[in-house]
Amino acid sequence: MQRTPVSSTNIRSIGYDSQLATLEVEFTSGDIYQYFNVPEHLFQQFLHASSHGQFLNDNILRYNYRYQKVS
Repeated sequence: MQRTPVSSTNIRSIGYDSQLATLEVEFTSGDIYQYFNVPEHLFQQFLHASSHGQFLNDNILRYNYRYQKVS
């Protein structure tokens, strides 16, 4: 999946597959997670958020989207 680099202390890049509604987050640790059934508008908001880490916590993790660790 193609990811876009972001300016964040703990997130390196984020990407989205609109056909699968899958959000992919690469952390600065090198870990990559995919979150499933995430609406595209939420990805767009995440991409343009002033704090990517805070957005992830408030809008993705809080709502318990199903996820898996990719690497």
